[in-house]
Amino acid sequence: MKRLLMLLVLGLLVACTKPVPTDHRDYIGLWEGPGMRLDIQPDGDSRYEREREGRSTRISGPAHDFTTSGFKIGIGPLSARFKVSRAPAQVEGQWTMTVDGVALVRVRAYAEPGGGVRL
Repeated sequence: MKRLLMLLVLGLLVACTKPVPTDHRDYIGLWEGPGMRLDIQPDGDSRYEREREGRSTRISGPAHDFTTSGFKIGIGPLSARFKVSRAPAQVEGQWTMTVDGVALVRVRAYAEPGGGVRL
């Protein structure tokens, strides 16, 4: 029974994952900052980890609902909204952005559909 439930949840996650919208492709990559790690894949699959005040938070799922002020990771009531106060931008050759008040640096870029790499 447990195995069936896990397979159903996994199937739901895969079915709900959509590629990151074209106008938000700058968000794709592995981002790191003090106590935070954010990994957004080209296909929308994402992982968030944050350590603060002795507690850790981990969220995995599709990235979606991108707006000028943020995005969500997860499915339905199990999703979390992330506030972007500074959108991804290249500064002196390094990609940076600020999410939930944490300055992040992109440490890894991923190949995009069609074979290009977003540097």
